[in-house]
Formats: sequence, C-alpha cells, structure tokens
Amino acid sequence: MTTVHKLPTELALNANDAGKHGHQLSLRRVLSPTFFLGLAVIVMFAVYVLLGSYTVTIPDFFTIVINHLTGGEKIPGASFIVMEHKLPRAVVGTMIGIAFGLAGALFQTMLRNPLASPDIIGISYGASAAAVTAIVIFGASGAVVSWAALGGALGVAAIIYAISRNGSGAGGGSRGNAAGNRLILAGVGIAAALHAVVNFLMTRADIRTAADALIWLNGSLNSSNWERAGVLGVSLLVLLPAVIALAGPLRILELGDDAAAGLGIKVNAARLGLVLTAVGLAAVATAAAGPVAFVAFLAGPIARRIVRKPSLPASALTGALIVLMADFLASNIAPVILDGTVLPVGVITGALGAPFLLWLLVTSNRKEA
Repeated sequence: MTTVHKLPTELALNANDAGKHGHQLSLRRVLSPTFFLGLAVIVMFAVYVLLGSYTVTIPDFFTIVINHLTGGEKIPGASFIVMEHKLPRAVVGTMIGIAFGLAGALFQTMLRNPLASPDIIGISYGASAAAVTAIVIFGASGAVVSWAALGGALGVAAIIYAISRNGSGAGGGSRGNAAGNRLILAGVGIAAALHAVVNFLMTRADIRTAADALIWLNGSLNSSNWERAGVLGVSLLVLLPAVIALAGPLRILELGDDAAAGLGIKVNAARLGLVLTAVGLAAVATAAAGPVAFVAFLAGPIARRIVRKPSLPASALTGALIVLMADFLASNIAPVILDGTVLPVGVITGALGAPFLLWLLVTSNRKEA
C-alpha cells in the first residue's frame, strides 16, 4: 500500500483555494438580496426623514438629534418637525411594516397559501370592528382605541382557530390541526360578518365620529409618537425571539405535516405557536396604526420573488419598505397631485394591493392550467 505525501507547496495551494472559496461564499452572503433590501429600507428611512414637504440637511439632522438627547439648543421649527413628527412617524412606520410583513409571511408559509394573510382571514377585521365599536358607541379615542383593536384581533383569532380546530375531526385530518383551507374559510366568513358590523356602526355614527373612524379604518400614521413607538418596540422585542425560535419548525412544516412529525416536530404545538406569534404581530401593528391594507399580504410574495425562496427577514424588510414608501407618497406626493389632500397610508397600500391580488390569482391559474 502506497502512501501519498503532499508537498508543502501543494498544501499551501489547496489552503489558498479553500480560503478563496470561503471568501467568495462570505461575499455572496454579504451581497445577498436580503442585504440590498435592508440597504433599501435604510435609504428610504433617510429619504422619509430628510426630504418631503419640509427638508432637513444631514448635518442639521444630526445636530437636532444630538441636541435633543443631550438637552442642547434646539433649531426653531426644525427640531419639533424632526423629533415630534418625522422621526417618530418613520420609526412607527418601519416597525409596523416589519410586524405586518412577518405576520403575513408566517401565515402564508405555514398554510402554504399566498392568500393566508391577516387581511384576508379576518384578523384585521376583528381589530377594525372592536375599534369602531369603541369609537362610535363609547366615544373612545387614542390609546383606548388601540387597546380595543388589540383585543378584537386576538379575540377573532381565537374564534377562527377554534372553528377550524373543531372542523378538523370531521374532515379526516389530525384533531387539533388548524391548518389549510378550514382556517382560511373560517376567517373569510368571519371577516364578511365583521365587515357588515363595521358598516352598520358607521351608518349609526354622526359625521364627525364617522370621519374619525374612517381615518382609523384606512390605516394611518398620523397618531405616531414616541410613546406609541416605545410600545411597539417592546412588543417586537417580545415577539421577534418567538419568530426566531419558530423559524426552524416552520421550515420543516413546509414539507408537510406527516414529514414534519416524522422528523420529530410536534406539529400541533408548533402550529399553535406560529398562529399565536403571527396574530400577535398583526394585532400590535393594527393597534398602532389601524388595518394598513395589504402590507401583510404583499410583503411575503414580493420578498419571495426577490430572494427566490421563502424568507422571514426579507418579508420583514419588504413590509417596512412598503409602508415607508407608501406613507412618503401619501404625505408628500399625493398633496401635490390632489390639490393639498393628504391621504392615509392605507389608501396607497390598498391601491397597490388590489392589482397585485388580481395578478397573483391570474398567475396561479396559469400554473394550475
């Protein structure tokens, strides 16, 4: 038996090749589509804060922020606009975009259905019905409306989950499995009923109350402030670790329930955890800014087309990018076109989401054919 000894030169060349290969892999990871999505969010955030109807130079921006944090001298007018209007609005918009994007991606990936988003399956309508009830019947405003919306979203999610779970035994599936068509159909049915409730309440309200409710129903960042940003930030600090922990089981659930169970995943427990996390994300985002239409629905499919695979980080970044771009258009471009009319951000996202939904249905029909 002959032993082959490699020369030091050959070993050095092999090590050099391995180093180059590793460097190329790390470079590809850095220059991934998700990296460019994150860069796009940072650029759009800067555009949102610095440009628009009131522009701020970069040196002035840093001066304003540093002076605000250290108690230094304020720039008249500019400090208030940046610290009390633009910056908190951009921060809240980014966080609700992340929350909606993750919520939609979790539902769509778990149920393997692009229509499975909080907009479609009734969770947003639960928040809307509760908030409009609080506004019209109890005369609530501010934080009370947000808490009502949060409770409504969580309550409707529990009802939808219970209905789909009860229906699983008769359908031949594993008991307690709230996946697939049962959950989506239950959500669509409840959403239709709640939509009727909202319409009824709007007809009973006076003009001023109805106008307030309508602004909330369209989804708006007008009420953004640092207190709301703080609540959202704490909520995301609680929910994002849950998303990270459930990302592994979610990837395995894509293989199907039987395959996931064979690989040691507790399917029902994992699915319940995913539902609770996704509902929590959608609920806190809706409570903060209202049911901003179609962000949860759009973020996942758009991110999938950009990165060529399901990706939770890409979906979160896409959601943030959609909200920032839509609100920038609604606050700065729409008034120029519409003679001074400032639109709620949900009007822009709804206008984007409707044709995308039709396109998605057409392309899915072509694939089935």
